[in-house]
Amino acid sequence: MLAGTATIPYIAYHFHRVSPYGVVANLIAMPIVSAWIMPIGILGLISMPFGLDGLCWRLMGEGVGWMTSIAVWVTSFPGALGRVAAFGAGPLLLCTGGLVVLCLFKTPLRLIGAVLIGGAILLMLRAPKPDVLIAAGGSAVALRGESGRLSMVKSGSDVFAFREWLAADADARAPTDSTLGEGIRCDAAGCIGKLRDGSLVAIAKTLEAFEEDCRRAVLVVSARDAPPGCTALLIDRDVWRRSGAMALRRRGEQFEITATRPPGYDRPWARAAVPTAETLEPSRTTPAQPRDATPRRDDLEAGD
Repeated sequence: MLAGTATIPYIAYHFHRVSPYGVVANLIAMPIVSAWIMPIGILGLISMPFGLDGLCWRLMGEGVGWMTSIAVWVTSFPGALGRVAAFGAGPLLLCTGGLVVLCLFKTPLRLIGAVLIGGAILLMLRAPKPDVLIAAGGSAVALRGESGRLSMVKSGSDVFAFREWLAADADARAPTDSTLGEGIRCDAAGCIGKLRDGSLVAIAKTLEAFEEDCRRAVLVVSARDAPPGCTALLIDRDVWRRSGAMALRRRGEQFEITATRPPGYDRPWARAAVPTAETLEPSRTTPAQPRDATPRRDDLEAGD
């Protein structure tokens, strides 16, 4: 029980859920693991060189089936699955410090740990939620409207981003829920939706849509390369190619942007784009100058 309780903040941080009956499931399932699954697994390894391990794996599979049935049964309990919205590393570190103080100190000072844990829980519950989510490649976009729930739209059939966003938002809806599209209107040129403050976010699908979207929306998202001259905050192919998926929070008239590949990010498996932009600013690019194709005098030959 102590071990299960101590791991709750880490499970909530990584998986955005809490299982209060995990101890019950472990108490019932562990005897099956210790007395059936593991001994038969070892017996299967021993008998493998002789080709007699097939029966062992079938018996081991039966034990795994029992364990799975127990897990399904426990999850049917009322309140068996608690959802927690995503929060930052700060509350997690504060909670970790509280656990260390509570467990290691022997004097009444250990109660300071309980205070730290309580403060961490408060920060977890009050963690700010993003107003706009954009998948890598611009294939999916989510907006937080007046209802406080996310409305989502995607260009393909992949629902992975939807599933992760809903889990991180402590939203129990399925990625295929019909209500996910509420609050976003779409046509052949693109989609438009409103944030909680009433400002418009446009998702441009065609080049023709940029002219109107850049004029009336505060944010324009597109999987295309946008034409120059957009006065709204623009996240197009050039931006998400170097920054990856993004979360945006509305702060007054501006957006606070968190990117999966911020400026300076460089890993062996994900090299930084060259050149990198220092910040994500509204696009105010000017038309490219025509390239001078006149050959150099040294390159000319007789007859040219």
